Amino acid sequence: MKPTALPGTPPPVLALASFPGPLARTPYYCDRLESHVVRFPHVNAPHAHDFYLLLYITEGAGMHTVDLVTYELRPGSLFFLAPGQVHHWHLTPDTRGFVVFFSAEFYLFRYPGSGLYDFPFFDSTHPPVLYLPPTETEIRSLIEHLFDEFSEPKANQAEVFRSYLHLCLELAARHYTATATAEAGLAQQQIRQFGALLNQHYRTHRSVRDYAALLHVSANHLNALCRRVLNKTASELIHERVTTEARRLLSHSALGVAQVAYELGFEDASYFVRYFRKYTGTTPEAFRQQR
Repeated sequence: MKPTALPGTPPPVLALASFPGPLARTPYYCDRLESHVVRFPHVNAPHAHDFYLLLYITEGAGMHTVDLVTYELRPGSLFFLAPGQVHHWHLTPDTRGFVVFFSAEFYLFRYPGSGLYDFPFFDSTHPPVLYLPPTETEIRSLIEHLFDEFSEPKANQAEVFRSYLHLCLELAARHYTATATAEAGLAQQQIRQFGALLNQHYRTHRSVRDYAALLHVSANHLNALCRRVLNKTASELIHERVTTEARRLLSHSALGVAQVAYELGFEDASYFVRYFRKYTGTTPEAFRQQR
């Protein structure tokens, strides 16, 4: 697993220890979404995790972006994120639901083998969301049990929590096989793969050709794909990812401009300044002074 990101090391990766519950440093966590976003407001900005995540929406609406692709949030939405996936959301004030976190080690302690990694919703080539029908009550009930179990210390809490989690994932896999797999188009798969590669390599790869080669497609195909699905070129998405990280470092670290340039893979600080100005309309120093 990836370590927690320190200022200046991309991408920002949050660890389970960042989300304390009734029991400190448990390898699992569950809370109501509306309480979670108040306690930890930084989760509204793009970030990744070093653990697995479930997001279940019971009320409200919004948008959830996972590795470049934006999905609708609505009641019955169940999202699955694996470690390292970058995501952020925009929630309406009335949005309600639950978040569930767990480490791979926690799950594998009771359920060893490849089962966790074989679930289709944790594979970046498949959609990370299920839209469950209003008549579905089993999974919602299990998630509510997870929340009740985690709310206060109980005997054998970890074992009970793990059992509910296992049932939740297994039942979700049934629904996924029946519905979501049929919705996984090649274009969406390639965009998700591009997003995952971009989050991994944006410090060293800045050309469309680099990512096209990793995806085994032509640069023209990747650009056309991004225009069709996201209404942006692949180049625009690459530059956005670099400048987003630059803004984060300039806003939330004490690094000098030259140090920020180095962290982003620029050998020449003056070139970084020109690059930042070209794609943001301002210099790094001016951006920092505006904060």
